[in-house]
Amino acid sequence: MVSKLALLGGKPLRTRPFPSWPIFGTAEEKALLRVLHSGKWGRLQGDQVDKFEQSFARQHGCSHGVAVVNGTVSLRLILMAAGIQAEDEVIVPPYTFLSTATAVVEANAVPVFADIDLNTFNLDPRAAETAITPRTRAIIPVHFAGQPADMTAFVKLARRRKLILIEDAAHAHGASWNGQPAGSLGDVASFSFQSSKNLTCGEGGIITTNDERLAAACRSMHNCGRVPGGIWYEHHVISGNYRLGEFQGAVLNCQLQRLERQAQIRERNGRYLAARLSQIPGLLVQQRPSECTRHAYHLFMLRLEAEAFGVPRAAVLQALRAEGIPCSGGYGFSLPQQPLFRHRAFGPYLPGAGRRLDYANTRCPNSDLICREQGFWIEQSVMLGTRADMDDIIAAFEKIQGQREALNLWARKEKA
Repeated sequence: MVSKLALLGGKPLRTRPFPSWPIFGTAEEKALLRVLHSGKWGRLQGDQVDKFEQSFARQHGCSHGVAVVNGTVSLRLILMAAGIQAEDEVIVPPYTFLSTATAVVEANAVPVFADIDLNTFNLDPRAAETAITPRTRAIIPVHFAGQPADMTAFVKLARRRKLILIEDAAHAHGASWNGQPAGSLGDVASFSFQSSKNLTCGEGGIITTNDERLAAACRSMHNCGRVPGGIWYEHHVISGNYRLGEFQGAVLNCQLQRLERQAQIRERNGRYLAARLSQIPGLLVQQRPSECTRHAYHLFMLRLEAEAFGVPRAAVLQALRAEGIPCSGGYGFSLPQQPLFRHRAFGPYLPGAGRRLDYANTRCPNSDLICREQGFWIEQSVMLGTRADMDDIIAAFEKIQGQREALNLWARKEKA
């Protein structure tokens, strides 16, 4: 006999917590104290950030890394360093954190939204190609949830149309496509080390590239426009101080030592969870191409078909949380429908671009469907659990699916 849903007064399937985040220990404590006592707290005085830049870049298949204060600044610096000019167009997905698009606006360019693939949650190469105009200068595919976008298609497209290919790899630490690390798949890439990310120091980001010219430009722009060999108060380009500090660098050097082992655990659990959940009616897990040789699983993503459960997504989310499974519906709406874009709250912008910064008629049906009705997220720290933890997630979904009629009755009463 199937036990009663916890939401309806039954016993929760799970009461113990999943792994917490961040994970740290004496290594981080000692590293922070070394920096503290050294008195060299800034990036220009110490060696921790420099060490991290080299290690992270090397681990992600790149010869250059430029660490910065966050993963939003990194995108804007990349655009400026790549020579994006005022009113140029940059293609971005609508299903991503706002920085992917607002960085384009901050660079005085125009973000153009192209829809995502319904099954992978990543920017659709065909939609991106359709969105190209004579003003298009770059494409920013997002490796959403930690699964690389179709970089085989995007590299071909960018080369054919002579576009700059920028990876938004904020979710993709340690991921790979055809065995090649995320961060080395396009011309240049941006990673984030914000608190929730698979590699974190609280806040921070890094730019990775194998292009020496781009690396030099980014390094100058993150350091007040200075250039090697110049005097201290000599500034060559519009820029600012976006350098990462030594305390963050020290933490990241320790966290980087943990990344590979954690990536292996997430990958193993993600594959297992995807195989099992895909057998439950109404659950459509993120479709993984064979070229994705490692998924970072910053999120475990799936789509939920409400018809199979007899209730809207919100009720399933509530029931799952009551069983002790942390989960989220993710973004409430696509970026073009964010108040920021609907009201064009961009601050001063170029008069010529004003008309093209109007997204009232932008339609991205796949992204909209996932945002409004189907999207389902499980965060990366959960993916560091045991096989038994994964089995609890599976059992909770099965329990809810098996009692969908009772859940439907509850939902009707709540609505009434």
